Amino acid sequence: MSKRGQQADAGLQLLPFRGLRYVPERVGSLAAVTSPPYDVVVRPDGLLHLESADPHNIVRLILPQADTPAARNEQAATTLSHWLAEGILAPDPEPALYVYEQRKGELLQRGLIGALALSGPEHGVVLPHEAVMPDIVEDRAALMRATAANFEPLLLTYRSDGSATGAGRGREAGPGCETHAAGAAAVIERAIARPPLLATTTEDGFSHRLWSLTDPAEIAEAQSDLAHRQALIADGHHRWATYLRLRTEHPGPGPWGYGLVLLIDTVRHPLQVRAIHRLLHRVPVAEALDAIEGLFRIREVDGLPRALDALAEAAATGNAFLLAGDGGFHLIDRPDEELLARTVPRDHPPAWRTLDATVLHHTLLDQVWRIPDAPEHITYIHATDAAVEQAERRGGTAVLMHPVREEVVLELARQGVTMPRKSTSFGPKPATGLVLRSLSLD
Repeated sequence: MSKRGQQADAGLQLLPFRGLRYVPERVGSLAAVTSPPYDVVVRPDGLLHLESADPHNIVRLILPQADTPAARNEQAATTLSHWLAEGILAPDPEPALYVYEQRKGELLQRGLIGALALSGPEHGVVLPHEAVMPDIVEDRAALMRATAANFEPLLLTYRSDGSATGAGRGREAGPGCETHAAGAAAVIERAIARPPLLATTTEDGFSHRLWSLTDPAEIAEAQSDLAHRQALIADGHHRWATYLRLRTEHPGPGPWGYGLVLLIDTVRHPLQVRAIHRLLHRVPVAEALDAIEGLFRIREVDGLPRALDALAEAAATGNAFLLAGDGGFHLIDRPDEELLARTVPRDHPPAWRTLDATVLHHTLLDQVWRIPDAPEHITYIHATDAAVEQAERRGGTAVLMHPVREEVVLELARQGVTMPRKSTSFGPKPATGLVLRSLSLD
């Protein structure tokens, strides 16, 4: 059996840890100290909003502000030390796995948070599907080195042998559904019948609840189930790459061989897949359109809702994008076939060559617009409204994308093929700040 097959048989190894959590009596509210993941925070506006929400908002640890990278990381480490000394953050008394629930309207998602044993993509246990940027990995690695902490759980998905309960599609599990749950799912179902460690509702309308699992039998039951599973990285590729990098710096057994993750069974709780948009800082819309004249079909569409509908329709049959930033919406589709043949690499499977993100990066950004994929030229923004608003304010171009189907993502990941970075946004993402992992406690 191949090394990949041997390791895949071992599956996911999820360990309990002593969670580091905010002490509710020492902060204004749990909601006020949480944040979206570091790469979802829209800067500078969102960063300033979070900093002003509460003096102890977690954003001061995940995105510390100072003049140099070294000073930022030192500041985060100092802040963490002060908050521990002052009792703002405190470790739970014993190691635990944590059941985490998110709910908004009809959307319900539940999973397990723990310390997952790290493995490279060659082992086939945890599958990445996007490429990463070395400078971002180094930035996150420097922060983790300075603080010896995992501040944010990565979002990973796996598929159990069970069937959907309906809860993940917006309905509570019906009578008797708990009796059909097994393994990790059964452990989760039993946990939510108990009082939670915490419950809060963040300003985005999501309610969050957290339970701890400390019973050795329940932990073993969940671990035994997960030991046969394979996971897909839904969100957190740069942080996973950071985990792997730091593991090589700390070889042998120990806390650096594990990383903080949230595991979601998408059979029971299917995730939503959204696009991540691009903001081109130095290219006005008129200039972007002039460069593609004759290479793409260009149509004007009135209003964002109608424009997104038109984008979805066009993307169903080929590559399509929306350009915005000048007050209008410009749908571009039907790229010139000779242009694609000349610019898209041929050494990848067809499903990769026809991705919108592939065409955007290899054809438009690299060859037509000639824009480097660097922070001073491109910002990645999850929220459609924010991308359009920032483009209009800064005189740049927002490139709005249509989401990739989850089946395509998973199939490419299983083939070991990585998509261009920031090709997808799986969600809902876990709130940052509800439970942290200090490596000094493991």
